[in-house]
Amino acid sequence: DLGDVGRYRLNKKLAQEIRSFSDYCKHNSRIDRITKEIDEKLGKLVVKGDNLFVDDALTVLTHYDVIAIINFLVKLVNGKTEVDDVDHLANRRVKTVGEQLAAQFQVGLARMAKNVKEKLNARDAEKITPSDLVNARTVSSVISSFFTTSQLSQFMDQTNPLAELTNKRRVSALGPGGLTRERAGFEVRDVHYTHYGRLCPIETPEGPNIGLISSLSVYAELHDKGFLETPYRPVVGGKIENKVIYLSAEDEENKVTVPVNVALEGTKIMAETVQARRRGDYPVVETQEVD
Repeated sequence: DLGDVGRYRLNKKLAQEIRSFSDYCKHNSRIDRITKEIDEKLGKLVVKGDNLFVDDALTVLTHYDVIAIINFLVKLVNGKTEVDDVDHLANRRVKTVGEQLAAQFQVGLARMAKNVKEKLNARDAEKITPSDLVNARTVSSVISSFFTTSQLSQFMDQTNPLAELTNKRRVSALGPGGLTRERAGFEVRDVHYTHYGRLCPIETPEGPNIGLISSLSVYAELHDKGFLETPYRPVVGGKIENKVIYLSAEDEENKVTVPVNVALEGTKIMAETVQARRRGDYPVVETQEVD
């Protein structure tokens, strides 16, 4: 099972490969017939704009995924695509406290279910009451253990309201499923171009935790799948539109952006060329190229 996040990432990564396979099937009647038969059992593709996606509700691997992955790997071997950057924020997500707490709650409920089955097998079912079967301390002990012994659990800084807010907006690469101070290299700790507008490059502790514990930027928000987003105002034909959109690191990847302090005349960018940002580079581009 890929889960919601796994399906979201596969659809984002392999949309172009799935489109290529779908177009190929339409020109091959035999493959198209087989594909339609499989679609009836596994679910059909969903059209979104110019791309094709596997239905988001389908969280298991499908034949489209397998073929798209093979196609992507062939392109990678032939040098037609790039290897994923492990430090890119498109390949990292924030696991919130609520998500971790839900996982612990499931562990507690599983233990409770096991205890209930054991009690039902050991005693006469007719004489047992619900209060004899269910012991809430099984769940509460797991929750208490999470808050007291977790690597990420700490006392909140209550020096003042600002310190409290800063403490709540902190993100860590340490803890269960994360890195350790000993095996975290320089590349992991370094500032990445996708941190722009999402993670503060300055506010990080000194010592062994440097670069592993960060803070969210002022306007950064969390996507419902756990990916960090930052606000932008779209530019069309050199004119800034009066709306704000939030972009993830992956959505921003091929965009050309300019800083907020660029000289304006009303809503139009005054200069013919501006210093822009594209991925990790800072080229000088024409105003019409700005997104």
